[in-house]
Amino acid sequence: MDKNFWYLKNCDLFERLSQDQIAQVEQNSSVRQFGRGNLVYLPTESSDSVFLLLAGRIKLYHITGDGKQALLALIEPGELFGELAILGGGEREEYAEAMLKSTILRIPGNVIQELMQHHPEVSLGVTKLMGLRRQRVEQRLKSLLFRSNRDRLTYLLLDLAEKYGRLTQQGVLINIKLSHQELASIIGSTRETVTVLLGEMQDERSIDIQKRQIILRKTQHLAQTIDFKLTPALKAKPDQSGEYMLKGAEA
Repeated sequence: MDKNFWYLKNCDLFERLSQDQIAQVEQNSSVRQFGRGNLVYLPTESSDSVFLLLAGRIKLYHITGDGKQALLALIEPGELFGELAILGGGEREEYAEAMLKSTILRIPGNVIQELMQHHPEVSLGVTKLMGLRRQRVEQRLKSLLFRSNRDRLTYLLLDLAEKYGRLTQQGVLINIKLSHQELASIIGSTRETVTVLLGEMQDERSIDIQKRQIILRKTQHLAQTIDFKLTPALKAKPDQSGEYMLKGAEA
């Protein structure tokens, strides 16, 4: 399981552990494969373990009272999820579903708890992880409550650009493929509404859509319309080669 060892060593949470300590985590963990659309876990299941995504993409979501998905987070390789187990178990509160064919390392909750007791940096890392994830959920909920469908979609596109953006001569390419239904699930709208709004934004030349990927042509203008504070990276210009990756974006 050398490859899994590498993933653990390069995970922010474990980067300061010794090789022996990481090997111990690996020996107590197990790897599972999930096909696209497969559920990793359901609400009410026992949260006795945490998960490290090795490859693929996972979405975390709730089902609303009217049967719609309310997306909480997209998990990328190298990220932990299902961290409720770290707090001592209980039941899961959300669905975790593979958006792509995914490989996941299951780590028993008691293994993480033991590391937290002996390594303050692990405990701090877990606290930061949970705090940042909660902050992003709260920001998205505020967006859903107080914005129009158009503003919610604009906010989402800018938010995705910060995580997945690639600067090109045409604008900021959001380097992740999401269907109109998936975009609608994230902002609490309908596929039909998202399709209409994206069409309007294309007509205005604010965005382009190429092979299910979106390019923000007027990033600063879009940010100004909803008072979104752009990161310095999104304000930068591409280099002489015509493009470069934003920090944290996919290759």
